[in-house]
Amino acid sequence: MTKKVVMCLGSLTIAAMAMAQAAFVSNNRVAVFYPPQYDAAQHEPSPIFLHEPKALNPLPAQWNIRPQFSTADGKSIATVQVEGDVDFYGTGEVTGPLRRNGRTVGLWNIDTPAYGVDGGSHLYQSHPWVMGVRADGSAFGIIADNTWRQTISTLDHKVTFESQGPAFRVVVIERDSPRELMKALVDLTGTMELPPLWALGYQQCRFSYQPDTQVMEIADKLRENKIPADVIWMDIDYMDGYRIFTFNPKEFSNPKRLNDYLHQNHFKAVYMINPGVKAEKGYFVDDQGSFGDYWVKDKDGKPFVGDVWPGACHFPDFTRPDVRRWWATLYKDFMATGIDGVWNDMNEPAVFGGPENSMPVDNWHLGGEGVEPGPHLRFHNVFGLNMVRASRQGLLLANPQKRPFILSRSNFLGGHRYAATWTGDNLSSVDQMKLSVPMSITLGLSGQPFSGPDIGGFCESATGDLLAQWTAMGVFFPFVRNHSIKGSAQQEPWAFTPEVLDVCRTAINRRYRLMPYVYTAFREASVCGMPVMRPVFMADAKDRSLRSEDKAFLLGGDLMVIPQWAGEVAEPDKGSWQSISLEEKGDRYQAVLKQRPGSVIPVANLAQSTTDMRTDSLTLYVCLDNEGKACGQLYEDDGDGFAYRTGGYLITRLEATRTKKRLTVTLSPQEGQWTAPERTLRIASVSNGKIQYSAWQKGNTATLKLKH
Repeated sequence: MTKKVVMCLGSLTIAAMAMAQAAFVSNNRVAVFYPPQYDAAQHEPSPIFLHEPKALNPLPAQWNIRPQFSTADGKSIATVQVEGDVDFYGTGEVTGPLRRNGRTVGLWNIDTPAYGVDGGSHLYQSHPWVMGVRADGSAFGIIADNTWRQTISTLDHKVTFESQGPAFRVVVIERDSPRELMKALVDLTGTMELPPLWALGYQQCRFSYQPDTQVMEIADKLRENKIPADVIWMDIDYMDGYRIFTFNPKEFSNPKRLNDYLHQNHFKAVYMINPGVKAEKGYFVDDQGSFGDYWVKDKDGKPFVGDVWPGACHFPDFTRPDVRRWWATLYKDFMATGIDGVWNDMNEPAVFGGPENSMPVDNWHLGGEGVEPGPHLRFHNVFGLNMVRASRQGLLLANPQKRPFILSRSNFLGGHRYAATWTGDNLSSVDQMKLSVPMSITLGLSGQPFSGPDIGGFCESATGDLLAQWTAMGVFFPFVRNHSIKGSAQQEPWAFTPEVLDVCRTAINRRYRLMPYVYTAFREASVCGMPVMRPVFMADAKDRSLRSEDKAFLLGGDLMVIPQWAGEVAEPDKGSWQSISLEEKGDRYQAVLKQRPGSVIPVANLAQSTTDMRTDSLTLYVCLDNEGKACGQLYEDDGDGFAYRTGGYLITRLEATRTKKRLTVTLSPQEGQWTAPERTLRIASVSNGKIQYSAWQKGNTATLKLKH
């Protein structure tokens, strides 16, 4: 018998054993559990996993976390009993605190302005994922591999998934720390692709800037007021009668001219595309979709029609591969006008006047390529995921040499592979400003590292004080965008008082000076799944005093952000992190920044956009540990394109040592083939609340004679 046949028979034996036991180990400390009545056709292929989990070994007898499957009142239930004291996190896009013990959330994506529908118990996205952190700092994760409507309940010793669909499998991951757990999660779900550098900058938006001359005026104002910025957004009013992939013939008659103007001033342009296609003969998108029979069907098999912004609309059936391929082709001419990124909104999907402002659950999707036909009840929560999957394909077809940037309101666990997200139509209020911290942290812990709120709030009108507070904190979120609703007060940084303008400028300056550090954190997220914005407990998973802290947060692993409004917060390492300043003069709004002992943070000179940013001159903030040492990392590449996949990047180690009264920092290339610029370096030694600067020095080594 050949080796190949033996291996094949061995695999079949494990698979048969797995089904007989209804559980198997798929990978190192990853277990998959199947209910007795599991029907793969109702769930697979899963949108969650990059690759289908494979049976490698039988489940060890000592495996502790084992779901119990049951049914009640026509619902499928998976219950997980947990021993000992456990703090729960995750569950996706949610309101409420960071620590999720004693909470129940719904997984049914809806359009919920100001999070007002059903008390905010379910929002725009669904992530059937729970993280548990034990008293000793070890961690586990639970995935309910199920897109059907469901709820997650996290009591102190029990996690329950309750679904309106058929019985579903459960995946359990065991790891020694939350950090290792995040890596294990993306090993299953895939990582976020590295975004273009410009997407990390400050972004200005409103529903809507119109006509195109106002867009240009906003660009000019940003530059005149020396507010660093990279992106201006176009909401739905740029369209002709809200028809997607069209332009208003009066107000946006020449989009290429507008986009060229933005590019000349170092701005990118992002335009909204919604899923609702105006049902109108003679409109090219509707004609193509009707000719190809690409629409979601109603219960009688006819194309479903529902009202959205254009009026009566058809909706593409994104479960179908042929529909996704067709949708992708629509972007070529659209992007050729100079558009840089795409905003997929209203993709829960929102339907005005529909049941729960969406489609009927008995609408029908046809699937394909292994996805069986089924009701909207199964595919509702992944409508947005499948849409951005198709949109990403379209952007790559239109601009194959550029990294796609897509922002989506709706998504599902695993959808981070296709799009960034924002936390939907929030409210201009102090409470929702504060709520945005645990919301974005939780999204990061649920596998979505690229998120953030509408700074200043979307619904109603912000005050100058609120905008100042929110901007001072919001510039440290992964996604940084100021956005407001039609009819509200203008909330650009200059819309209030000179003080508010100065506060916003200072805060945004901080973002841009920290850009080398921020980009390095994004690269880490794209490789190993660590959130860009992290809970403070990630600094020390064994310190239980940090577990409920959800006012302060970490940006990357070395910088703690404490908003001015936060008051007293729980700090790691017995409060030994050191305060740093990035400007000569502060104000009453700027967040307190603290640096981890033993770290080096690279800081750039101020630029007005990432196009202008350079890493040839760096200030290296050094916070030594008790042994007089510190280290950090700097990631560099072209900022766009895909050369980094074939070695076109550079990882540089930043290493600091203290010898008596002399501090030396050395930059050493570690990985990659990207050519480093000739450096000019300055040390900023951080100690006891003070910063001592060296002179600027050329080369890859800098020294400083310490005063303290």
